[in-house]
Amino acid sequence: MRLLVRTWEERNPDDADRRKTLSRVLGKASGARAADTYRRAFLPRFIQGDPPQAWRILQPLESADLPVEIVRPVYYWVTVRSEPLLRDFVLDVLPGYAAAPYRQVRAEDAYAWIGRRLGQAGRRWSPTVTLKVARGLLAALRDFGILTGGAKKFIAPAYLPLESFAYLAFALHRLGASGARLLAHPDWRLFLLPSGAVEQLFLRAHQHHYLNYQAAGRIIRVDFTAGNYREMADALQR
Repeated sequence: MRLLVRTWEERNPDDADRRKTLSRVLGKASGARAADTYRRAFLPRFIQGDPPQAWRILQPLESADLPVEIVRPVYYWVTVRSEPLLRDFVLDVLPGYAAAPYRQVRAEDAYAWIGRRLGQAGRRWSPTVTLKVARGLLAALRDFGILTGGAKKFIAPAYLPLESFAYLAFALHRLGASGARLLAHPDWRLFLLPSGAVEQLFLRAHQHHYLNYQAAGRIIRVDFTAGNYREMADALQR
């Protein structure tokens, strides 16, 4: 996905040109395999997802050549917002594990949760498909740093780099959230941050001049000097 984000341009090539480009960028021997990667992952997440045209949000980070530790949480945010099953698993299931003494998340638990969700929707998958999706959920969350471990996966210590937080705050602000709504935005829950952590991150981002944060009782104001995503990425790079 990062390779595609780095090289993506606003254009509408025909299928033949697009397959050639995808094969070149992804290094896939088969044009059909590259096109399948585009259709199943890149298109629904980074072009038609929520927010739409999310590659525009991420490309400035890639151009600024920021460390993967800073870039990864933004890719996680884009992916989870565009993948309802992944988002609901994070919001509905993981907080309970994060608060428990034993923080292991098993594929069997994800399997059972998916089964319940399918039942509520009046749908049914085969056990093989359900288990494959359950394992895929946990593997994705491990790759994004929300979980940790190999065969046994656990809730990772909650951590959101300050630069990632500032960029996400700017993105949410551009999407219409401001003031108290930005502070209490539900997307912060995706990172399993403890109570009070979001306000502390706003204060730290203010101290580092990534944004201006002012609070007087219930009145909260957040301003950004950056006018677009490229300016914000450049500020983080500096």
